[in-house]
Amino acid sequence: MSVFTTVTADELRHWLRDYAVGELRDLQGISAGIENTNYFVTTTGGRYVLTLFEKLTPSELPFYLNLMAHLAGRGVPSACPVANRANQYLGQLNGKPAALVARLEGRDVSEPTAVQCAAVGAVMAKLHLAGQSYPAAMANPRGPQWWTAVLPEILPFLPAHEAALLQQEVALQNAARPPELPHGTIHADLFRDNVLFTGATVAGVIDFYFACTDALLYDIAIAVNDWCVDAEGQLDAVRARAFLDAYAAVRPFTPTEHGAWPMMLRAGALRFWVSRLYDFHLPRAGELTHAKDPGHFRRILELRISHKSTLPGLAP
Repeated sequence: MSVFTTVTADELRHWLRDYAVGELRDLQGISAGIENTNYFVTTTGGRYVLTLFEKLTPSELPFYLNLMAHLAGRGVPSACPVANRANQYLGQLNGKPAALVARLEGRDVSEPTAVQCAAVGAVMAKLHLAGQSYPAAMANPRGPQWWTAVLPEILPFLPAHEAALLQQEVALQNAARPPELPHGTIHADLFRDNVLFTGATVAGVIDFYFACTDALLYDIAIAVNDWCVDAEGQLDAVRARAFLDAYAAVRPFTPTEHGAWPMMLRAGALRFWVSRLYDFHLPRAGELTHAKDPGHFRRILELRISHKSTLPGLAP
């Protein structure tokens, strides 16, 4: 959500003529994140988020925008795109694919409680069930194939012990995932800053632009590695138990998922260690950009490896 592409108020006013959202009142760049350009937009008709897509192409974007509308229409508190006067979600602004999304109420939380973790677990399960009826599919753009492809670019920046760990874990994960795990549409980036709360209630799930078709358990692992950890990456057993039990109450886990859980927690940590290394060492030029600390997910991966025998299990 960094600002790579500048949009002026006059440019936006012209673009908004294709939308029935009223007159522009305010435009503010959003500085958090690293993938797309985002602005808060306020008009006489409401509050929105404008996204200009810096990497995704017009052919890829319908998967994400239609998914958001699909989920919102099935009771998942998803950010929902706004159609223009031609009934299309996707437009173009300043040479970039662009979309306008209704801005949800609520705020993200930096220190989630067990109750809030349970709420996220339940919403993720509902998202997974609603996603089963979504007809489109998208291979994971940052899955094992991508990890392998970018290794040669990343390794020269790492000390020997980190390079060895990274190579070993990528090779292990490429061979480890059981093919019979339940698959479907997943969010793939459900971190604390992508969920909005009002009190203990999830008011909205945002930023679906890493969504894809993959193992449901992988999505859970990514979320647990963020929602249920302390500052050092150590799992908090109470929060993890709350998340996993609430998820299982909506969609029970399969026996295969029980067996795959420890390795999937490692896969979730590896994915974000690799992507943060890539973004940190090979950044794009951009205004208001923020590369996040790769070391955080290296520590999480190391902890999942060293504490594999004491990880909280999935709910029965």
